[in-house]
Amino acid sequence: MKHLNRIFTILIFIFLYIPMAVLIVASFNVGKDITEFEGFTLMQYAEVFKDRSLLTLLGNSLIVSILASVIATVFGTVAAVGISGLSPRLRKPVMALTNIPMTNPDIVTGVSLSLLFVFIGSQMLGQRNSLTFWTLLIAHITFNLPYVILNVMPKLHQMDKSLTEAAMDLGCTPLQSFFKVTLPEIMPGVISGAIMAFTMSLDDFVISYFVTGLDFITLPVEIYNYTKKQIQPKIYAMFTMLFLLIFVLMVIMNLLQLKNDKKQAKRGGAA
Repeated sequence: MKHLNRIFTILIFIFLYIPMAVLIVASFNVGKDITEFEGFTLMQYAEVFKDRSLLTLLGNSLIVSILASVIATVFGTVAAVGISGLSPRLRKPVMALTNIPMTNPDIVTGVSLSLLFVFIGSQMLGQRNSLTFWTLLIAHITFNLPYVILNVMPKLHQMDKSLTEAAMDLGCTPLQSFFKVTLPEIMPGVISGAIMAFTMSLDDFVISYFVTGLDFITLPVEIYNYTKKQIQPKIYAMFTMLFLLIFVLMVIMNLLQLKNDKKQAKRGGAA
């Protein structure tokens, strides 16, 4: 049974990563046809850095992702601390409400946010162009918040509550005890939540497509237009670099989690 499970797991990973392998190989191909490898080249990567429009779009995506992840991390951490302080009877329904944005289909979230922004912009603020950079940023913060909360909450549960009480007994205010005691203890969860929020924001297309205006377009939204015609090989190179960036961030997040688990295990053994 163990051998069968291993084989099944390997097949799943092969199925998941073969498309990315094809994409990476195509990014080094001299020819434009991905079905035939004509020779190795780095020209496609050089073309990416020569294309100012692609770099501008990538910069737009990075700006939105960084801002959204930072703001979502701050608000999500504060929300997680508040939720952890609730009674168990209230905490369960609040967490259920928090999980809804993750289980809700992206297209439903995108359309509903778009309708909300258009209504507020046109009816309340009297703007003709309701969808702007700010609507895109608010949308990204909205769907990133649950991921931050879910990463921070386990660290709050693992934390020894007596540490904050001891800090306040020694003269710290609640705010000081949070920054000196609570925040360092939950920092691995905060960093993991920030990394996940960044990756989710960087490659989001569906929600961004419905809340993006004409003045600020991200890379995933523009690439959708490229798929309507023959894709240029330099796009494969761009995809490969984004994949490697997200892969590195995921490795860092898992290493931080592993380091924190070892730290918790040492504490448990010492106790």
